[in-house]
Amino acid sequence: MEVFRNRKTLQDYIERQKEMGKRIGFAPTMGALHEGHLSLYKEARNENDLVVSSVFVNPTQFTNAEDLRKYPRDVNRDLMILKNSGFVDAVYLPETIDIYPEKTESKKYNFDGLENEMEGKSRPGHFDGVGTVVEELFRQVKPDNAYFGEKDFQQLAIIKKMVEKKKIPVAIKGVKIYRAENGLALSSRNQRLSENRRNTSKIIYETLKDVKIWFKHLSAKEITKKVEEVFDDQPGMFLEYFMIADENNLHEATAFHSGKKYRAFIVVVVDGIRLIDNMEL
Repeated sequence: MEVFRNRKTLQDYIERQKEMGKRIGFAPTMGALHEGHLSLYKEARNENDLVVSSVFVNPTQFTNAEDLRKYPRDVNRDLMILKNSGFVDAVYLPETIDIYPEKTESKKYNFDGLENEMEGKSRPGHFDGVGTVVEELFRQVKPDNAYFGEKDFQQLAIIKKMVEKKKIPVAIKGVKIYRAENGLALSSRNQRLSENRRNTSKIIYETLKDVKIWFKHLSAKEITKKVEEVFDDQPGMFLEYFMIADENNLHEATAFHSGKKYRAFIVVVVDGIRLIDNMEL
């Protein structure tokens, strides 16, 4: 597995691979890797000649400085996980100057309103930061296919929209949520939970499964009330938001119409740690 620590060495490598006609699969990360990330590389391994990873904690997508400071970082551990997986051929570990050569700030994007829903309401500017780093990484890595987990479904939709509007020649592939045995969606953040909390947090997945059943015969308002009641009874857990949205535009659904695809979205704060999940309905 090759490791590149600056833009120049990476791009020389990519050019050589492109000259040999290799098809490149790519999944960017912020490190703190887990099985969910590896599921992206497994998918990429099946569809490409070369699989590239990147590890970069992007400062412009954090709206909370404390959250950025606390974000788990262990590059040596991440490299070992990637190497042992057998799925990854090359890893890019850029410095901030490789991504932001002039000023560490986001570009401004218009994602046709996707950025104003859900996460965008509580984290202004977050998706500009995501768009900026992903666009730059795409221009440097030049992948044919790029892989993102459906756990961050809004981010996946945003990246698809950016690629469409910027006409970047890469196919965006969504990969199903990778869950622990108890159903908890794996994330870098939930590694900060105690073992007991990881276990009790399975209530999030169990509630989403209930929502899938309720969706067949209850209104959006009735479902939301039932979800709120579930978390009212969970000590140490705070339901930040729950909503059912149209998958196409992420607008909150107040009524359900045949022919449209809906998805339930939830954010629960457990001992100060935000856990994000969703489920297709």
